[in-house]
Amino acid sequence: MNHFEYGPEGLACEGAPLARIAAEVGTPVYVYSRATLARHFTVFRDALVAAGIVDPLVAYAVKANSNVAVLKVLGDLGAGADTVSEGEVRRALAAGIPAERIVFSGVGKTRREIEFALRAGVAEINVESEPELDLIARVAGALGLRAKVAFRVNPDVAAGGHAKIATGKSENKFGVSFAEAARLYANASNNANLEPVGVACHIGSQITDLAPMRAAFAKMRGLVEQLLAEGLSVERLDLGGGLGVPYFNNPEPPSPADFAAMVGEVTKGLPVKLAFEPGRVIAANAGVLVSEVIHVHERPEGRKFLVLDAAMNDLVRPAMYDAFHDIRPVIPRTGEAVYDVVGPVCETGDTFTRDRVLPPFAAGDLVAFMSAGAYGAAMASEYNTRPLVPEVLVDGDRYAVIRQRPTYDEILARDVIPEWI
Repeated sequence: MNHFEYGPEGLACEGAPLARIAAEVGTPVYVYSRATLARHFTVFRDALVAAGIVDPLVAYAVKANSNVAVLKVLGDLGAGADTVSEGEVRRALAAGIPAERIVFSGVGKTRREIEFALRAGVAEINVESEPELDLIARVAGALGLRAKVAFRVNPDVAAGGHAKIATGKSENKFGVSFAEAARLYANASNNANLEPVGVACHIGSQITDLAPMRAAFAKMRGLVEQLLAEGLSVERLDLGGGLGVPYFNNPEPPSPADFAAMVGEVTKGLPVKLAFEPGRVIAANAGVLVSEVIHVHERPEGRKFLVLDAAMNDLVRPAMYDAFHDIRPVIPRTGEAVYDVVGPVCETGDTFTRDRVLPPFAAGDLVAFMSAGAYGAAMASEYNTRPLVPEVLVDGDRYAVIRQRPTYDEILARDVIPEWI
């Protein structure tokens, strides 16, 4: 469920018409529903509890949508944060999420980032290689601290909605292999600068079949049981994220209740706490990207290009992942036309969709890209010197700009011409 419905003034986010927001803030613009964010997080967490999972850590994947206001909405509901950079740790802290609910992941953490995370007191640093483990131990020793670490294990299970978001196969860069996990865990347990607290896995994103998750989680259970049998302490099993969301052209994915029931079955009786890293399933359908039609370009052979003021730099998922987004008119209309929907960036890849059947549009009309709350603004850039898209958070009939569109002067001021040119 999301809170985007048609009303007297067209498509609205909760009680705020998108046309009104576009008129005030300009386009393109991302618009998020606070009610949808809250509902999706609550449904996910409550499903876990209903399945018998006691006190789960639900660490929202910050990379999906990293706006501090979004993080605060979720943090105030009890969410933790799954982070993959110092910047994301700082965002989570700025949103008021306690350090003991922050997980620090990522395959290439720098010395500076590790030092920052240790000083901040994050819940755990997810170790993804033996060289990284050695670096964490050295940094912790220099600081006079004992680093809480978990080992991200690559279960060699294929999953994910696209090759570029599959992370659990042995050829992927993520995590240590099962063959070395137990040895590394034991070594860390004997290191005075390290405190192993658990193991973790994450096999991909936009997963719409529970079977690969079940297989990966069963392997992780076996690893935990092996570590416990060897007399090692294991406090937490982090099962990652990746549960798919109901994009409008996809089959209905498993529900959070289905997912939670499966997790409950696989982990029943395991004497450890569980952690999860949902991102897309919380944020995707909580946001839309609103864009204005610049013009319709009709070729003599009949192909129609719907040219928008949004581009691939604003929403890169279609160009990067061949991702589908439902496109809706902000003001409803009747009739049909077939369009290639494109942006103004100087790349052929700046194409959102081809041969899409849509209502007829004209210059000045507004369109909404649905399910754009995850990996939309977070992946946006200023390619072609196009200002970053502003973000708006809606709560009922009120709304606020939670990231301003930069001015061209602000963009240019970041560049410096050396004196010697």
